Amino acid sequence: MIIITAILIGLVLIVVFTSILKYNTFLSIFAVSLLIALGTLPLQEVVPTILTGFGNTMKSIGLIIIFGIMLGLILDKTHATKSIAHAILKLTGKKNAGMAIHTTGFITGIPIFCDSGFIVLQGINKSLIESTGKPMIFMASVLAAGLYSVHCLIPPHPGATAAAGIMSANIGHLILVGLPVAAISSVAGFLWVRFITRKDRIVPPIDNPNKKIQDETVELPSAFRSFLPIIVPVLLLSGRSVLLLFAPKDQSYLLKIVSFLGEPIIALMIGILLAVTLYKKVNSKELNELFDLSIERAGAILAIVAAGGIFGTVIKATGIGEVAGIYLASTGLGLCVPFLIAAFLKTAQGSSTVAVMTAASIISPMLVSLNLNSDNGIVLATLAMGAGSMFISHSNDAFFWVVTKFSDLEIKSTLRVWTTTTAVMGIFAFAAVWVFSLFMR
Repeated sequence: MIIITAILIGLVLIVVFTSILKYNTFLSIFAVSLLIALGTLPLQEVVPTILTGFGNTMKSIGLIIIFGIMLGLILDKTHATKSIAHAILKLTGKKNAGMAIHTTGFITGIPIFCDSGFIVLQGINKSLIESTGKPMIFMASVLAAGLYSVHCLIPPHPGATAAAGIMSANIGHLILVGLPVAAISSVAGFLWVRFITRKDRIVPPIDNPNKKIQDETVELPSAFRSFLPIIVPVLLLSGRSVLLLFAPKDQSYLLKIVSFLGEPIIALMIGILLAVTLYKKVNSKELNELFDLSIERAGAILAIVAAGGIFGTVIKATGIGEVAGIYLASTGLGLCVPFLIAAFLKTAQGSSTVAVMTAASIISPMLVSLNLNSDNGIVLATLAMGAGSMFISHSNDAFFWVVTKFSDLEIKSTLRVWTTTTAVMGIFAFAAVWVFSLFMR
């Protein structure tokens, strides 16, 4: 009972420290982890447990996050994201500009964080609005939905990657199953936005046949070369998982090479090399500055992720997972448990990354009791938590304010459209995970 009380108090403190008092997230989670450890573990085990949690987390996902940030920044600096947007717009036409920017958000959102991706693509989005007259609330929300779906579910995004590390999930397998789940969630979000904004005022487009999309004067890389740094790593990661499922135990040399290339850090490095070729002229000084910026940005994220790893290791060391797992297993809720825990944490404190990491820390010791300890079960549980981490984005979520402020929207409009969209996306993502579980157990 003391352990349960300590952990519940710890969860409340994380929400209060990070959401209400606005304290530093890393220090908040670390302090709570230390307090729980001091209250539940023998004194001599406190520091070793904390160091183990920190080290294991960095070992499993540290390089993936750093390389993921590098890839996203290069695609931004080389205008590859704009090239992808223009290519999709040519296929869909201005009539379907909403679907074009939504699809662009989904594809470019695989390596780029949702807030950065929104800021990068909002310039193009505003130009499309001027050309088509579509309402800002519609265009901003469908762009955000495309970015948000992959951000919450797919590595190398920090929440999904950290959860995979804590749960010991195969990252390639997670991407292979997670992409269709993200696609279903993304489409559901798009359809909901279109439905809820159907009566919003449409502004007549600017009558200027010579008007070009913003940044069109910048010479863009070809669409094919722009897509490669995203598609190749995804194919390598997913392909490795598929091959390992069916490959014989006595692997050939070719299979060993494919397996090596599909390792997450190797696949991302290949993506970075392909992205560097997008530069017309490779400038070592510019690249070094970009790499320095990547590592600088990664530092804050890695600190939070490491704190989540410490929290998870401390909770696991208390033994509460087995006890709670036995009780929850008797309820028959199964995959609903990771989804509901992540959804509560997301709604309460705002950060999808913190929500899914904390949920993973709680769920990991329960996997056996919940009958989710198989390779497929771990992937499904991780995706269920990702679905929960979408639900619900409101005023305590930084991305909510990015969408609102960079689109010049009223808060009530964002709450009406974007907040309800995240609820729909989370529900449909979980529904997709549940359907997949019928065939993957």
